[in-house]
Amino acid sequence: MTEHKPDPLVAAGPGLADAPANTSHLRTPAERSRTFTGILVNTALANITTSYLWFALTFWVYLETRNVIATGVIGGAYMLLIALSSISFGTFVDRYRKLAVMRFAGGFTLVMFVVAGIMFLLTPEADLLDLVQPWFWIFAVIILVGAVVENLRNIALSTTVTILIDPDRRANANGLVGMVQGLAFIATSVISGLSVGLLGMGWTIAAALVLTAVAYGHLLTVRMPEETQPAATDAQGGFDLRGSMAAVLAIAGLFALILFSTFNNLIGGVYMALMDPYGLEMFPVELWGAFFALGATGFVVGGALVGKFGLGSNPLRTLLFAVILIGLFGAVFTLREWPWLYIAGIWLYMVMVPFAEAAEQTIIQQVVPLPRQGRVFGFAMAFESAAAPITAFLIAPIAEVWIIPYARSAEGAAQLAPLLGEGVSRGIALVFLVAGIILMAAAALAFLTPVYRRVSETYRRGPVEAGQ
Repeated sequence: MTEHKPDPLVAAGPGLADAPANTSHLRTPAERSRTFTGILVNTALANITTSYLWFALTFWVYLETRNVIATGVIGGAYMLLIALSSISFGTFVDRYRKLAVMRFAGGFTLVMFVVAGIMFLLTPEADLLDLVQPWFWIFAVIILVGAVVENLRNIALSTTVTILIDPDRRANANGLVGMVQGLAFIATSVISGLSVGLLGMGWTIAAALVLTAVAYGHLLTVRMPEETQPAATDAQGGFDLRGSMAAVLAIAGLFALILFSTFNNLIGGVYMALMDPYGLEMFPVELWGAFFALGATGFVVGGALVGKFGLGSNPLRTLLFAVILIGLFGAVFTLREWPWLYIAGIWLYMVMVPFAEAAEQTIIQQVVPLPRQGRVFGFAMAFESAAAPITAFLIAPIAEVWIIPYARSAEGAAQLAPLLGEGVSRGIALVFLVAGIILMAAAALAFLTPVYRRVSETYRRGPVEAGQ
């Protein structure tokens, strides 16, 4: 018989688990909602700046080198850096005031983008684009580190939903988060493509610096009186892996939910690595940015639907249905190299993404105490982000060296044409098809697992019975 160890949150003092240092009762729900909207819009502007420069970097290097491996490494490195830093991000979110964390992230990103701009000015462009020299990789890492630290804001934003929004409206608020992120995604796609195609990388960096400075300046004006001091927490140091694990394992089935989302991202890495190369083979860069933005309006529609109608009585059920549809659309949108099919498929794919993301966010906000939410969100981000680069690092070289050449050979073309048509990107289409089928099968099987029943029951019991 093992010795029972008390929960550190409970042992630390009466009411610590359910009485964090905020005073949400001082303002009406409408007033708190307005503050949340201000923080949400500011985060959207900040995300535009980081995604804008990251997208531009991906477009720029592919157009200049036509190297799928380079784009796969850039995308994979971004997700890998997020995975390596997310536990620390979650720990800092739990230990410090959320606005202070957001302001630090905005200031750090601004500094890194300034350094990238100086390096671009001082290094000949031919040297920056020589992938066998270190300059391109140093330049890319500087931009990616600035973009990664901005993700501190996204973890902090998830906890502000808990602080500012009443429980019965959190699913709707998470839907609005998805909608605003979709708007930022669309703006980024259009601006990045046009910026690289018409202005070049230098002016693109300058524009990113201006937008980053504006977002940071606005954030300094935001106030959140509900959080007068950090919530009392058992978080320790700058990398509280033990506390993060304890917070996750304290909730029945939560670790399994994170593992399932991790598997989804493992498959999602396929699309991250190859979606841009497929689009750039079909469209000029200026048009690809615009068409991808058109497809990405589905993200806004999906977020708006969640914001309006919520996620139903069981968000986990909604998540699994959304993943099945994501797999279906991802499998079929390149069966033929038709521009309208690709864009329509991206649109439908994007509609489902906010449902899946908002469902996971809502479950965590419901069952995890606020003093631990930063570490739980950080832990989830670490696991889920680590999956995509694994796939991206693997699939980009495999596609470049074996699948794409095979699909373009006379033998491969003859074998794949009945299923995937006569287009030059049949190899990428084959990868998408297989990935989508795997994703659909995994989500369908998840309905049959005991974990599905446990997590559904934990959510239904609500925060009090779940241990908050």
